[in-house]
Parts: sequence; C-alpha cells; structure tokens
Amino acid sequence: MSYVFIALTILLTVYGQLILKWQVGVHGHLLAAPLQPLNLVQLLLKPWVISAFAAAFGASLCWMAAISKLPISRAYPYMAINFFLVALLAVAIFHEQLDGYKIAGTLIIMLGVVVLSRSVA
Repeated sequence: MSYVFIALTILLTVYGQLILKWQVGVHGHLLAAPLQPLNLVQLLLKPWVISAFAAAFGASLCWMAAISKLPISRAYPYMAINFFLVALLAVAIFHEQLDGYKIAGTLIIMLGVVVLSRSVA
C-alpha cells in the first residue's frame, strides 16, 4: 500500500504543478507588477488554483502515509519521477521546448536521487 501512496503523491504533485502553470498563464495579468494584494487574492480564489493547492495538501497526506511505512531513503527516489512527468507533460500541454540540456538535466537529477538512495550512510 505504501507504493500506492507514493504514486498518489506523484500524481497529485504533477497535477498541482501543471494546473498552477496553466492558471498563471491564463490569469498572469493578476501578477503584473506592481503586484496588488487584491489581484493575488483573486488568483488564489480561482477554483482551479484552489484545486491545485488541495492536490498539494493531498499529496502531503499521501506522502506522510507512505513514509510512515517505508524508510524515506527508499521512498524519496520515486519523487524524481515528478521532474520527468512535469517536463514531459509541459511539452505536450504547454508546447514548451524540451532540448538535450533539459533531458540530460532531468536524467541527472533522477540518477542523482537514485544514487543517493543507495548510499549506506
């Protein structure tokens, strides 16, 4: 069951990141300089933004459930999947560019987390 909670953590985190990117793109004028507190409140009260924050909260709950049963050194490497999924989905959804440097950087991050999780310290 711990791995189900890890998967839910990943999915909810990726959802939240993509929704926030989308909403900032749609309502970016609310963040224009100089930043007005009322504009920020308007953005924070958008239903999709609220859903992204709810997803982040849900991801936190799932993460707590996962690490209550697994050592964090075993569970945490799976979080590197977030980098890959967000980058891949940003290309598909937002038409962001994915060049060799971004691919290499994402792979290095993922590999680094896996290597760290294998240490015996």
